[in-house]
Amino acid sequence: MTLRVGFIGLGIMGRSMWQHIYRAGFPVTVWNRTRSKVDEAVQLGAKPANSPKELAEKSDIIITIVGDTPDVLEVVEGENGVLKGARPGAIFIDMSTISPDTTRQIAAHAREKGVSMLDAPVSGGDVGARQGTLSIMVGGEAEVLEKALPVLEPMAKSIVHCGPIGAGQTVKACNQILCGLNLLGMVEAFAFAKKAGVDLEKMLEVTTQGAGGSWALSNYGPRIIKGDLAPGFSVRFQQKDLRIVLQEAERMNLPLLGTAVVQQLLRSVQALGGNEDGTHALIRVMEQLGQIEIVPKEKGC
Repeated sequence: MTLRVGFIGLGIMGRSMWQHIYRAGFPVTVWNRTRSKVDEAVQLGAKPANSPKELAEKSDIIITIVGDTPDVLEVVEGENGVLKGARPGAIFIDMSTISPDTTRQIAAHAREKGVSMLDAPVSGGDVGARQGTLSIMVGGEAEVLEKALPVLEPMAKSIVHCGPIGAGQTVKACNQILCGLNLLGMVEAFAFAKKAGVDLEKMLEVTTQGAGGSWALSNYGPRIIKGDLAPGFSVRFQQKDLRIVLQEAERMNLPLLGTAVVQQLLRSVQALGGNEDGTHALIRVMEQLGQIEIVPKEKGC
């Protein structure tokens, strides 16, 4: 029997992700708070639902990818939420980036309804979502993941079972720590080179090939030089992700000094008007601190 998939969240990531599932041969029902996004998906072959509850009633596997912990709680546990409609035996997969602790709480509530849960946050940004090359880190029971793999595989180049429920979110938190600190290293290097009067393209050519190279440097460095601060992943979401990391670290009594600095600097970018710019707009703060100009003022925030 072909699995029926329900997909909630048609933002910058979800609007591409559901299409890979559909093209793999699965019928997909969609729901989004903004109705126009549902209408666009229907034109591409999806079926509409009027609520998360209705979507869950029609689905064997329900996927969510929404903005923050409160959004997940609303669509899953709200009055017309997923758990109000999901039948026993259904699988719920949350691909949002939220608190591991909240994930475990939702999984416990789902279990009471006879619904299995996987937490499966992603890395790869909007490009990975469009190309079907996301990295998916999964928490939950291995046998549940085995059942869900045919639906997850069309979206991904890598799917790793990280451990029990919540482990996917924990590994995603590790990923975001690394992303944030790589961003900080990149923009500090740009500021240092600019202040010293070194050609930024030459600096980038050398450093991307050395031990200091990183995904951020190779992908965002050229865009900074061009003045392109358009988002692949926005300041708003990276700041949110690091806030979740720091809250979880506080719960574990673990100091994360560098992560705390990056999160505060991202808040400064937001104050400059760069909330929806790409995370590499962190360069704007370094420009102010160093009294230099790297990105033309008409670009970005």
